[in-house]
Amino acid sequence: MAEIVTLGCRLNLSESETIRSLLGDRPVAVVNSCAVTGEAVRRSRRAVRRLARANPDAELVVTGCAATIDPAGFAAIPGVSRIVANPLKLAPEAWGSDAPATLPPSPHARALVEVQNGCDHACTFCIIPAGRGPSRSLPAGAVIERIAARVEAGHQEVVLTGVDLTSYGADLPGIPTLGRLVERILRLVPDLRRLRLSSIDPAEVDDRLFALLAHEPRVMPHLHLSMQAGDDLILKRMKRRHNREQAVRLVERLTALRPEIAVGADLIAGFPTESETAFENSRALIEACRIVHAHIFPFSPREGTPAARMPQVDPVLVRERAARLRDTADRVRRAWLAALVGTTQSVLIERPGDIGHAENFAEVRFAAPLEPGTLRTARIVAAADDHLIGEPE
Repeated sequence: MAEIVTLGCRLNLSESETIRSLLGDRPVAVVNSCAVTGEAVRRSRRAVRRLARANPDAELVVTGCAATIDPAGFAAIPGVSRIVANPLKLAPEAWGSDAPATLPPSPHARALVEVQNGCDHACTFCIIPAGRGPSRSLPAGAVIERIAARVEAGHQEVVLTGVDLTSYGADLPGIPTLGRLVERILRLVPDLRRLRLSSIDPAEVDDRLFALLAHEPRVMPHLHLSMQAGDDLILKRMKRRHNREQAVRLVERLTALRPEIAVGADLIAGFPTESETAFENSRALIEACRIVHAHIFPFSPREGTPAARMPQVDPVLVRERAARLRDTADRVRRAWLAALVGTTQSVLIERPGDIGHAENFAEVRFAAPLEPGTLRTARIVAAADDHLIGEPE
């Protein structure tokens, strides 16, 4: 039986499901690696070493972004049999399979559907384009087929995933936008109950997508933005395509139309040249946008990126600033969770059977197990530091 260890993003999780279907019952061990930060690479290496010790007689294959960027380094780890680079990751022949790749059963209550891969942008801190290549979009017809199959299999919620999700369609005939894709999904898969988006770029929210986020009940009220910083000079040095005002204005417009929407964001602490004032602008952004699902990353210089050659912030200060960002984010999240006590939420039950997520992606826990994969209406009776307590109705 294949054993797969997956690190990093939802896209990796989705791709690991396909790899598992291609491997079948063969005794192969796979690490699907991540390179988004230096720590992610270190974790990937540790995972490879652990899997090698645990499976001394199995073929050990390493794939994913970290292995694609540094194939020689990962191939040199004792026990590694071979490297499969990202461009071949989903090719049947890379896994010794004669059958074409098919849509495998999803082990998750929320089905992940990849609609885009790669990135055409050049953020100065990011190594991922080197591992994923240029942006490629899956044609809408194939997306519809995949989602319809997930719904037919009983999934109540689908999450659209991609490296740069909001660039969807730029490489397709007619240049359809992500908003147009979502419209087609909702129209052509009427039995889909919940559609969620993974991380999107504040600079690429088209009018159709904005309207769907603001008004469409089947599109979940959960917006995760690739903000990265809240200071205009740092954003410019990151080579981001939005400024602070644009990000704040986007959130203000959406929450004015759909007050229940929950905002998430990626934020980097200690980017090169970041002053205390610039840091405070990022910290204040958490409160200004009421970011309740914050992903905080201490800056990690990646060899080969422009940011690695910029004047660095002291690593001790980087860690301290990351901790301060997390403290602010935790405080904002706790206040948000407390305000949800007494409300009624629709919760998708996940594994294990007493934990699920509401439409706003708040984690909800129950005293007794419920059937995974089902939608349950729950009354929220209490809030902990990082989750809600619900009673099914």
